[in-house]
Amino acid sequence: MSQLHPDLSFRARRILYSVITEYIATGEPVGSRKLSRRYGLQLSPASIRNVLADLEDAGYLVQPHTSAGRVPTDRGFRLFVDALVQMREVSADDRAAIASRLSALSPAHDDQIREAGRLLASMAGTAALLSPPRAEDEKLAQVRFVFVKPRRILAVLVTGRGSVQNRVVELDRDISPSELEQVHNYLSELVDGHSLAEVRANLADRVETERPEYVVLRRHALEMVKATISGAGAKGEVVIEGQGLLFDRPEFSDPEKIRAFVRTFEEKERLLGLLDQTLRAGGVQVLIGTEANLGDVADVSLISARYQAEGGATGSVGIIGPARVDYGKLVPLVEFTARMLSSEGADDDGDDD
Repeated sequence: MSQLHPDLSFRARRILYSVITEYIATGEPVGSRKLSRRYGLQLSPASIRNVLADLEDAGYLVQPHTSAGRVPTDRGFRLFVDALVQMREVSADDRAAIASRLSALSPAHDDQIREAGRLLASMAGTAALLSPPRAEDEKLAQVRFVFVKPRRILAVLVTGRGSVQNRVVELDRDISPSELEQVHNYLSELVDGHSLAEVRANLADRVETERPEYVVLRRHALEMVKATISGAGAKGEVVIEGQGLLFDRPEFSDPEKIRAFVRTFEEKERLLGLLDQTLRAGGVQVLIGTEANLGDVADVSLISARYQAEGGATGSVGIIGPARVDYGKLVPLVEFTARMLSSEGADDDGDDD
């Protein structure tokens, strides 16, 4: 539903989103004559040029060269996405393709998550970003601690959906393989069907009721569970699919822009932070340009949505590319993919009610 921006007249808004629609379609600067011919504005090119100049002064458009037409700025895209763009339904073919491909795999399994990324990237023509649910929030089937050296162990987390995570855990004291086996046996009845966070809380609650012979063992188990939650790999994972598609786009004819995006893809912690914003906010999030805070990468957009796996753990799915993308198509496509990854969407056949 459109929101009227107070500093833009109806005519200015109409011209602005005509410029953005044309720019999304062609990737070329848009001039007054093209607008006059294609968009039924019933204004002379001279009148349109005056409005374009006003929109440029207001920060919604920019002119790359004095003889060229205009292209949208981050501010122009933001207004378009928030107030002007009409979201379209996901096509029946796309719904069927997503539902068919994902329903053939275990719900929210790593293979399904990666397949969702590959499919979304191919449909969007740009790269997909995904963050699987964190193991500490997922229902677990098993936790196993493997001795590496006296103060270092490997925690192997097997989730109920079949995902396996390995984390290197540093301890404050020496521990022997036999102690690890005792802790494993002690935890076996506490782990199945519970998240790592729930196991930690359960262990903490046992302080008053634990039998005396288990006090030291419980303390060791709690120490290892806490260390696993904060250990290497605990910050989460970012899966990137289809980045080669991104570099086929005309925006990436500049080698320096390609290098900037490659550097960004290597900064997994920063990308994970953006996806975490989606987990906290819910719904579909759209970040444009400097809103994404990706350093050297200014011409960028990130569209992401949260999904909820069985047991309540959440992850994010989205696409990343240049600001010139078809928001009207891609925002609902990302939302639908997230719904299909969610446990409540697993039985959805892709048809709307």
